[in-house]
Amino acid sequence: MYKILIVDDEEKIRKVLREYAEFEGFSVAEAGDGGEAIELAKEQDYDIIIMDIMMPRIDGYMAVKEIRKYKDTPVMMLSARGEEYDKLYGFDLGIDDYVVKPFSPKEVIARINAIIKRNSADKVSNEIQCFDGLEIDFTARDVIVDGKKANLTPKEYDLLFYLVRNKNVALSRDKLLSEVWGYDFFGDDRTVDTHIKMLRSSLKQYRKFIVTLRGMGYKFEAD
Repeated sequence: MYKILIVDDEEKIRKVLREYAEFEGFSVAEAGDGGEAIELAKEQDYDIIIMDIMMPRIDGYMAVKEIRKYKDTPVMMLSARGEEYDKLYGFDLGIDDYVVKPFSPKEVIARINAIIKRNSADKVSNEIQCFDGLEIDFTARDVIVDGKKANLTPKEYDLLFYLVRNKNVALSRDKLLSEVWGYDFFGDDRTVDTHIKMLRSSLKQYRKFIVTLRGMGYKFEAD
């Protein structure tokens, strides 16, 4: 479950964003000002921080500067100030997105998902992940099974990499089709099942990591 910190001195805005984020399955924490946000960011790791600019005591810009001394957490700025200068200053601080009030909560959630997805992919893009005798090299696009390179189809690679990047997350067939095949699917879902079967065959004994969720989809389950 991804963790979000929402920072805004307006309780109504925090409440609306919390409701939408929790509906999407996020774990949400709140802060009413920049000082509180800094303390929470020091104590906890968040996948993204939603930061208002104009707040009492410590504004959003100052809070981001301070947080950046300790953490490299992605930040989305929220502000009623839509001038180019404000946006550029925010991006100079290293923020990931800038949304002007009033905003659509649905759009904010969509932007949050995009940032988290991009950040998660960046974290693993240069890693080699190992699960018992299964080795996955994201950069080289190699899958090693007990010391031997597996010969996967391009779509098998894509499917396995997506499952691993979302380790221990339940993924519906529709979600896999949308993210791996690149389109929304409204018909026969046997496409996913067929490729999962092929992938399991290629992984041999390590097929155990791909768990079937009856009536729903699949997940890559590992410690």
